[in-house]
Amino acid sequence: MSDFRHEYLADMRAQFAKLRGTAERAMAQVADEDFAKVLDGENNSIAITVKHISGNLRSRCTDFLTSDGEKPNRDRDGEFLLEPGDTRARLMDQWGGAWDLLAGTVEGLNSADVERTICIRGEPHTVGQALNRHLGHLSYHVGQVVLLAKHWAGDDWQTLTIARGQSKAFTPGVSRA
Repeated sequence: MSDFRHEYLADMRAQFAKLRGTAERAMAQVADEDFAKVLDGENNSIAITVKHISGNLRSRCTDFLTSDGEKPNRDRDGEFLLEPGDTRARLMDQWGGAWDLLAGTVEGLNSADVERTICIRGEPHTVGQALNRHLGHLSYHVGQVVLLAKHWAGDDWQTLTIARGQSKAFTPGVSRA
């Protein structure tokens, strides 16, 4: 019988990689001048979302098993402000490093770690709960990135999944009741 915890960790690695790939394929379709554009004053740009995700992952995944996920040096509020040095290249470099840190963190876990307790902002979580929290948070923001990228790309948008009206062609032989 296989160990569910091992399968869970393998699935988490795969899900995180899919999210990263989805966001990166979406962002690749956005012109530099649109990367930092906002729809209105209450929304985040792709650039701000990239900065926030990067800061969040660095904080949460550094010393994942041994320190609180909310590091004292994290400036969460600053993640929602673009500074003059926050170029697309710099933000994408931070993004890559943060996602690599997440991948390395999950890769370094073993089955027994899934049930260990860690803290995020002083709140205890099992490692499994913390990873689920990451998955939910990242999914939320990757969805925002895709929506904005699709908006800014307009008619040039290349779908990231099955194109509209193509589901039957994509899954031939699937019975529809």
